[in-house]
Amino acid sequence: MHNAAFDALGLDWVYVAFPVTRGDGAAAVRAVTTLGLAGLNVTMPHKADAAAACDDLASEASALGAVNTVVNADGTLVGHSTDGDGFLRALDDEGIEVAGRRVLVVGAGGAARAITHALGRVGARVTVAARRSDAARRAASLAPDGDAVGLDGIAVEGFDVVVNATPLGMNGEAPPFDTAKLHTGQFVYDTVFPVETPLLREARARRLRAAGGLDMLVHQGALSFSLWTGIEPPLDVMRAAASADA
Repeated sequence: MHNAAFDALGLDWVYVAFPVTRGDGAAAVRAVTTLGLAGLNVTMPHKADAAAACDDLASEASALGAVNTVVNADGTLVGHSTDGDGFLRALDDEGIEVAGRRVLVVGAGGAARAITHALGRVGARVTVAARRSDAARRAASLAPDGDAVGLDGIAVEGFDVVVNATPLGMNGEAPPFDTAKLHTGQFVYDTVFPVETPLLREARARRLRAAGGLDMLVHQGALSFSLWTGIEPPLDVMRAAASADA
């Protein structure tokens, strides 16, 4: 999707993938200045190592201790996390307001932490549910007055917005809560992309508003694009390219 946006804007840029072995993420980030790269994206399991390798961190990345975007600013490596804002923009596309509303985030990994922090910044009342109670508490602490529960303690019917921020559903797994308790008025977001997960199918069968992870993917990528180039990318081009690659 980045290359499609570069082409659409006539930019002489190229986006390529580098496989990096676990444990070598920091070395890969430090090579940015040596190679003269404008920046890069970072995927798991390298996000924490990338943060440690940067010279400076934007506020979101600093709070999370993780980076998904690195910008080479005249030899200074600045780390950013665009996942949380990408999620908020995806909600905006759906017309969903979360300020003051009760939001359940299922999961406590990197995506869940970024989403929880972003939700807290805009005034949502966040509860994090995860298999490990300590991980749930750490993630919940990223939001003001965030709450934490175990997976067996999810009262899904008590929330306005339900977010699956785990890989569950990628291979057809059911979500870790009783979908029969979902009800009219709730909004369901599943970060899994590109598959139509059991959670999304059940939510739509119950006539709930629901969305998958495509727009979050596109928006976090668009934010990275702008950080590197200083130019707003064509979202429709990026969305079409991401959909075609699915």
